[in-house]
Amino acid sequence: MRSSQLVEKYFRTKNLPHIWCPGCSLGIATRSLVVAIDELGLDKNKTVIVSGIGCSSRAVGYLDFNTIHTTHGRALAFATGVKLANPELHVIVISGDGDASAIGGNHLIHAARRNIDLTLLIFNNNIYGMTGGQFSPTTPHAALGTTAPFGVVEQPFDLVKLAEGAGATYVARGTAFHVNPLVKYYKNAIEHKGFSMVETICICPTYYGRQNKSGTAVQMMHWLKDSFVLNTAYDKMPEEKRQGKHVYGEFVKKDLPEYVEEYVGIIERLKGEEDA
Repeated sequence: MRSSQLVEKYFRTKNLPHIWCPGCSLGIATRSLVVAIDELGLDKNKTVIVSGIGCSSRAVGYLDFNTIHTTHGRALAFATGVKLANPELHVIVISGDGDASAIGGNHLIHAARRNIDLTLLIFNNNIYGMTGGQFSPTTPHAALGTTAPFGVVEQPFDLVKLAEGAGATYVARGTAFHVNPLVKYYKNAIEHKGFSMVETICICPTYYGRQNKSGTAVQMMHWLKDSFVLNTAYDKMPEEKRQGKHVYGEFVKKDLPEYVEEYVGIIERLKGEEDA
């Protein structure tokens, strides 16, 4: 389907044009989600997209689905309520690195631990973009932010390892440059029964790029192209060639009991005991 057709079918055109900065890759990530939904043939009326607060979370205002724009860090809590209320719905959460792993970090680890059938898409641009360029839990060590003018002294979260350690049953990482694999990861995450998380490495030329002298948006996209290697290829690389490289790909895919089904099963069992 052509881009113009995707826009007409899946976007609230009255809310366009969007407010994202020139060169921002959040539009690429959002379009990748729409392509994944279209290729899966999901029913718009049975698809709910939830967001918190931040640049990435503005996506729900443009998407023509059942959408909820919630409070900062609480998107997964709202999404859990939606899924429990109607388990037949496809519930997708769009969140930023700060929204998901800072104020929302506790919700992230427990949604993963419970294996709730939700899909969390983290658009990670390594910065708090909407509020002025403060450093986030994923900002690289020594990088600059408005709240770290001399460099971040903390070590960043690895969101893939965090989600895996918390119990997520599908975990992947893509980038805004490697679009075709990204669409595949989104599709696999949505189809997966259980808690799925896809981290999307995005660029923020306006705040992260300017403060860290990363160059133009095009140069930052070239950095994604040159720096990220598919995990299966990375595993075969000699140690000296791994320097400065980052990995993308699918990291976890396993089947475990899903929270909502288990919960509903308990209710049905108790009803049966009452009727006996």
